Amino acid sequence: MRILKILLALFVVAAPAAALGAVSAGDLPDESTWYFHVDFAEMRGSEAGRSIYNWLETEVFEEILDETGVDLGKEADQVTAFSDGNDGFIMVLEGRISDKTRDKALAVAATAERFETFEHRGRTFYRVVGDGDDIDVDDGNIEIDGFDDEAFFSFAIKNKLLVASSRAQMEELLGNKGRIAGGKSHDGALFVLTAEKSLIQAGLDTGGFDTDEDDGFQSNIMRNTKQVALMIADVAGNVAIEAQLVAEEAEKAEALGSIVRGLIALQAFSDDMDPDVAQFLRNLKVDVQDRLLKVSVAISPALVTATLEDA
Repeated sequence: MRILKILLALFVVAAPAAALGAVSAGDLPDESTWYFHVDFAEMRGSEAGRSIYNWLETEVFEEILDETGVDLGKEADQVTAFSDGNDGFIMVLEGRISDKTRDKALAVAATAERFETFEHRGRTFYRVVGDGDDIDVDDGNIEIDGFDDEAFFSFAIKNKLLVASSRAQMEELLGNKGRIAGGKSHDGALFVLTAEKSLIQAGLDTGGFDTDEDDGFQSNIMRNTKQVALMIADVAGNVAIEAQLVAEEAEKAEALGSIVRGLIALQAFSDDMDPDVAQFLRNLKVDVQDRLLKVSVAISPALVTATLEDA
């Protein structure tokens, strides 16, 4: 659904909450299988976060500006996306959305095979289906192709862009000021890592991914893991990174811990390894408690900058 990628390029989606803040487990529907959240506002407001934000400006935002004419550095506050557990997804934008940016998004959507306008409780939303034609935005060419499914989006809630994969989801969002009712903690629910100054949060249930191939998620580590959660936060001026994996069994968690320790040792002391990356690897801590494997590190903003520049 390439048109959704373009919408993401034109906007940054925000957490499913009325105000800015980190995602919690209660914000996600019971059947969610993945989530992703980035807090650009928090990044801009701290030295630790700025080390990551500066890299994004150079490697991501500038390219989007060249392609679309939209400056995410000025309009982006947060980005969150999560599944509804039924192969659907929900995204909610919160940021300083300009009329120009909104008009560009509508121009892109209007080139789809089908572009329809609806209302729910007096609030307008749109449906896009099918392939569209190429259009130029500020001399940047955007291709809209391969859009086989439908999607719904709306600007009806102030300072938010709502995106959903079904009409029912969109109407629930519009009826609840941009929110989807979250679930309660239960066995098998996705767990969410949080911190006072969270910058990035992500998690997934690996059971939804095919493990027959030998690449990507189909690695031995993912094959023996039930859930994965990631958090990057500003902790006492350092960039704290933590990943947690829930294994099928305690024995598998211990085995995965040994594999991770071995891989870190092999890479950290390689003569070919960049010194900054090697220092980052040597600072990693690996802990195993029952079925939980935890990998964490706290590094200085300067080291983050150096490592990203060499990546």
